[in-house]
Amino acid sequence: MSHPLFDLSGRVALVSGAASGMGKAMSLGFSEAGADLVLIDINLPGAEATAHTIQKLGRRAIALKCDVSSPEQIRGVFATIDKEFGRIDVVGNVAGEGHIGRPEDIDLGVVETVFRNLVVGRFCACQEAGRRMLKQGRGSIINIGSIGGVNSLGRGHTPYGMAMAAVIQMTRELSTEWSGRGVRVNCITPAQVMNKGLESRIQARPDLASTFLGGIPMGRFGKPDDIKGLAIFLASDASSWVTGAIIPMDGGNLALNAGGSYPGGPRVYG
Repeated sequence: MSHPLFDLSGRVALVSGAASGMGKAMSLGFSEAGADLVLIDINLPGAEATAHTIQKLGRRAIALKCDVSSPEQIRGVFATIDKEFGRIDVVGNVAGEGHIGRPEDIDLGVVETVFRNLVVGRFCACQEAGRRMLKQGRGSIINIGSIGGVNSLGRGHTPYGMAMAAVIQMTRELSTEWSGRGVRVNCITPAQVMNKGLESRIQARPDLASTFLGGIPMGRFGKPDDIKGLAIFLASDASSWVTGAIIPMDGGNLALNAGGSYPGGPRVYG
């Protein structure tokens, strides 16, 4: 029997990047806890497939195509939420693309694109949700950041790391501004969660697998479903006094010194 503090029945949640990966897993987790969903993704057929799965659970789910780098499209999504549900209780900001390249070679237009994807789009979604949640007197916003916004991943991740650091600070700022009026804002910072993009990178550079796993004491990559429990906790009344938190979901990555090792890991131990 589930604890009532984790019950999301009667609540409406918006999740970006809902077609696959952590966005899909978060969406399914919210629906399994009782919420109705608005699912957005640039991949509409994928979002519709997620919506179909949620509908089979007896929950309401609407899929919409949205490019999160476009404030106009994000505002259109919230107009649909107003029309279809008349409220928004939870937002999961998951979608957004980075870029890999040597910092001395990256065009500034690429840096601007990364920030529109990961920072401007997230802020716009937070702003639109915040306006509605402040009127309601309650709400929970969950931003997905990255361990790359806390320390440097190297390997050409400069624009991504800069943007994710901005997402982390944005979370702190919005929490400070809004939490006293009932709107909580928190951030999850994952390490390497296995998805098609990561699989492709490892296939092209097999040595990356040991590089990544050398920094994860749990000895495995993350799975999209790893986000479910943490997201439900942050969305629900179970975390009613948790706000402005930057929570690692990293298998112990940030706890491990860069020169450290762990039993069974790919680095020398002993």
